[in-house]
Formats: sequence, C-alpha cells, structure tokens
Amino acid sequence: MSLAVVSFLFSGCVSLAPDYARPSAPVPSTWDMGAKESTRSVQELSWQAFIRDERLSKVVAQSLEQSRDLRKAVANIEAARATYRVQRSSEFPTIEVGATGSKARSVTGENSTAISQSSSATVGLSSYELDFFGKARSLSESEFETYKGVEEAERSVRITLIAETVSAWLTYASDQSLLSLSQQTEASAKHSLELVQKRVELGIDSKVSQYNAQTILQQAKADVASYTTKVAQDRAALELLVGARVDEALLPKELESASQNWLSDVPIGLSSEILLNRPDVLEAEHNLKAANANIGSARAAYFPSITLTTKGGVGSSTLSGLFSGGTSTIWSFVPNISLPIFDAGEREANLDYAKAKRDVYIATYEAAIQTAFKEVSSALARRATIYDQYHAQEALVEATKQSYTLYDARYQKGVDTYLNALLSQRSFYSSQQSLISVRLEELNNRVTLYRVLGGGLAH
Repeated sequence: MSLAVVSFLFSGCVSLAPDYARPSAPVPSTWDMGAKESTRSVQELSWQAFIRDERLSKVVAQSLEQSRDLRKAVANIEAARATYRVQRSSEFPTIEVGATGSKARSVTGENSTAISQSSSATVGLSSYELDFFGKARSLSESEFETYKGVEEAERSVRITLIAETVSAWLTYASDQSLLSLSQQTEASAKHSLELVQKRVELGIDSKVSQYNAQTILQQAKADVASYTTKVAQDRAALELLVGARVDEALLPKELESASQNWLSDVPIGLSSEILLNRPDVLEAEHNLKAANANIGSARAAYFPSITLTTKGGVGSSTLSGLFSGGTSTIWSFVPNISLPIFDAGEREANLDYAKAKRDVYIATYEAAIQTAFKEVSSALARRATIYDQYHAQEALVEATKQSYTLYDARYQKGVDTYLNALLSQRSFYSSQQSLISVRLEELNNRVTLYRVLGGGLAH
C-alpha cells in the first residue's frame, strides 16, 4: 500500500461541520460615557505596571503563587489537554505487534499420538475506523475548543484573583483608617467629657451637657470595637485569597490621601471591541466552536462506518524456524462496513440536539458580551462622577473641621452651648468617615475597570 493511500485512509476526506462565523456583538460599538481614546490597551498593561505600591505587588505575586483556586484552574487545563490528546489519538491507527506459539499432543490413530507445534509473529491494525466523513476530526476539534475554553477560564480566574486581592488589601487599609479615626475621636471625646464634667461640678453647665458629651464618646468606643473586628476579618479574607500568611510589613497602616498613587490610571479606548478579548467572552466563543464541531460529528453518523483489522507477519511450525528462515508469510485483511437502517430516529435526535446546543452557546456568547458591556458601562458611569464626589467630600471635611473648631472655642469661652459643639463634632467625624469610604471607592473603581476590561494578563 503506497504512502499516499495510507495518508488518504488515515485522514478525513471531508468535514460535515458548518462553517464557523463569529456572531455579531449585540452591543454598541462605542462607550456612552465619553471615554478618552488611548493608544494603549488595558489588556497590554501588566498587573505589575498597574500596581505601583511595592507592598501590594508582593502580596499579589504571593497570591498568584499560592492560591488554591488558581492551582485548581491550572489542573483543569491539564485535564482538558489530556482529554483532547486522547480524542486526537483516535484519528490514527493503533499498530500492534504480537507473537504466539503453541504446542499440542493429540491422538492420530489407534494407540498412537503426535506432537504438533506452530509459532507466528505479526504486526497490524486493530479495528481502525476510516474517517472518510470527518467524524473523528470533528470530535477532536470539539475537544480542542473545549480545552482552549478551559484555558480562558483559567485566565478569568487569574484576573479575578488579582482584582480581588487588590480590593481586599485596599479594604484592609480603609478599615485601618476608620479604626484609627475612631480611636482619635474616642481620645478627643474623653478629653471633652472631662472638661464638661468639671464645668458641671462648678455649676457652669448642666447635666445635659455631660450626657451629650458621653454620646459621642460611647459612639466612638462602639466604632473602635466594630472596626477592630473588621480589620481582623479583612486580614483573614486577604490571607484566604493569598493562600498563605501575609507578612505584617506588607500590610498598609491606613488609606491616606497618597494612596491614590498606589494604582495607575486605567486606559480606556473608544471601541467596545476590546470586550471580545475578555477571557470569559473567549471562553464562551470556544464553547460555541466546540458545539459547532459536534454538529459535524452528528451529521457523519448518517454515513457508513468503515473499519479495518489487518495483520501481516511470518509463521513456522517450529519456534526456531522464525529465526532460521524456515518461515511462511501469513496475513489477514478484515474490512467491515456498517450503516444503521433503522434506529428509531436516534441519529436525527442527536443532530437536533447538537444544533440546539449550538444555539444555546450562541446565546451564551452574546450574553457574555452584553454582561461585559454592562460591567464596563457601570464602572465608567461611576468613574465619571467619583472625582467630583471626592473633591466635594474633601471640601466638606474642611468645612466641618472649621465649624467644629469655632463652636468648640465658643463653648470654651461660654459664648455657645455644648450642644452646638457636639453637633459640629459629629458632623466632622461623619465627614471624615465618608471621605475614607469615597477614597476606597475611587481606588476600587480603578480595580473594577481593570478587571472588566480584561487587564492583568500581560507579562
């Protein structure tokens, strides 16, 4: 059999799978939030360049090395790759080599016996199905696309892990700031209460002022207890993401104003086509391609199945004859062709199922793009207003600080009541808490944009 014929038999002549065409993206081609065009894609911005703080970079690197979720995703890739290799091997024949020998004593006549023996060595194919109609090829293509989809799922896990680790680290810093603020407020409230108590003892103030002073103190004490708990919980959540203990030196002390420099700005382009390269969208597209290939396999079931079993070798009546030239050529060639005549509609049902699954994955792919567009649009909407809110909150903190300073001075001189000083102190305390929260939200907005635009995967 010539090499050309062998090549013809071992490869599928046709593929019955439909030609794949990527569905159109069911979203606008541009963003609605006035994003500025950038020559650099966020997907080309490595997480090392996105994260400017050295401590945070080390924590993220540790999470990428130690995270059990990421290890599980990598193991899933290996399993999918092995499954694809198993299916791919079915496109090629299994070549077997065998050797047999027999020796027997039998009766040949009255009270006479004879000993017979034979030996053989063969090489051949065992039940190899010729892939004339691309069935095996379609199944291999389906497994390959499934494997590529699992690869994209691992990339999704990786980028999500980066984003969640950064957010957890920032949340820890924010709660540390709130804890520090509540401790400072508690110390200030204690001092104020001592002054009020002295004034009450001297008959300058009433008991009402003393009770008012106690309210802000007790509120601060309650906040200290609450944020102490939150800080401990934040660290536990961060270490769960990292998969190991985080060194104290890598943890932030507070979320100060300079924390805006911890992360880079995220470049936003005008075109929404960048979403087509998000790992979850690519995963959905690979699953769609796999479903498309399965249609080819289902169609191939309508055509005959041809299998070959062949053997060729040498045989001898003695074992030594195999090595001394006293051999005879032996061979066998067993082709088999089968085509179901009646299967109660099984093949038609399998084809309908494959087509329906393809439609399911088309809808899944389109939904993944729409979800991605919604996530980006929501993050851009917050980005458009977050800086205005942040600056307004800074101005509010300064205004409440000045108000509290003036009311406290007026109270000290006996010009005003303690109630006004107390109300201004509460406003100052609340505005400081809100500023910390807005600062955290601004940083998390950058993290969200980085994640939903598919950043974090460049090296």
